[in-house]
Amino acid sequence: MSIEINAIFKTYGTQKALNNICFSVKKGEILGFLGPNGAGKSTLLKILTGYLQPDAGTVFVNGIDVSTAPLEAKKNTGYLPEHNPLYKDMYVKEYLGFQAAVYQLPNTAVQEAIEKVGLAAEAHKKIHQLSKGYQQRVGLAAAIIHDPAVLILDEPTTGLDPNQLVEIRQLLTELSANKTILFSTHILQEVAALCNRVVILNKGEIVADTTLAALKKHQQQSIEVTFDYKIEEQFIQKIPDLASFKNTYDTTWLLTFTSEKDMRPVVFDFAQENGLKILELNTKNNNLEQLFKEFTA
Repeated sequence: MSIEINAIFKTYGTQKALNNICFSVKKGEILGFLGPNGAGKSTLLKILTGYLQPDAGTVFVNGIDVSTAPLEAKKNTGYLPEHNPLYKDMYVKEYLGFQAAVYQLPNTAVQEAIEKVGLAAEAHKKIHQLSKGYQQRVGLAAAIIHDPAVLILDEPTTGLDPNQLVEIRQLLTELSANKTILFSTHILQEVAALCNRVVILNKGEIVADTTLAALKKHQQQSIEVTFDYKIEEQFIQKIPDLASFKNTYDTTWLLTFTSEKDMRPVVFDFAQENGLKILELNTKNNNLEQLFKEFTA
């Protein structure tokens, strides 16, 4: 495993920031690490990168114990914090040259990192002259300049416009070919676009650890249907795969299904079999953000 987190506990005063956190990440995997603000995500990332010590538990990066061999673990870790800590009065090449010197790398490492993240056309500029998207690329270049096995990214797409989002997604997908990426965010659309597995943290505890495909299976499909006359609940209950129902107004019902298939034909068949006419029908499928709310409510 590239990342192994075993029974991590962390308390601030009387508040439990992390309570028995356990999960692992395989090589080449992009893991979406999710949770609302205050869930403990940043605390765990700081422990994972060696900036904080846990009260109990162990963390391994590429087989290296972060507590007992922090420098060796950091050699295998690339970290982009939520607030990208750039020296904005420095030139791009100058800043990355400084980063390379920290790792005692040759100058060729700077140009390689610039090319990997698509910064060649901007490398002659000062960092403050760059757009938010390109500044994020500088942060990513600094995180990968030493060719780490593991990338830890804390909210890397915050504040980016739609075009920049697409560019950063493509870049992370390319980087994942030979690296393990832990991608922390509270935006589920980003997870859907990038990740194949998610761990959801809430109030310091893991409330879900599953593949994205399995998570999507829990999506509920809602259909609002208006019939030509009012019917009783016992007839509505005959509809297959019906998870819940509500008579919202007169002849209008809100039907919720757990099935992945499109349930509109089933509702049409039900109406025909019971001599009903459908006057109006609208689908209201729950999206991933709503599922996130369910896990963290």
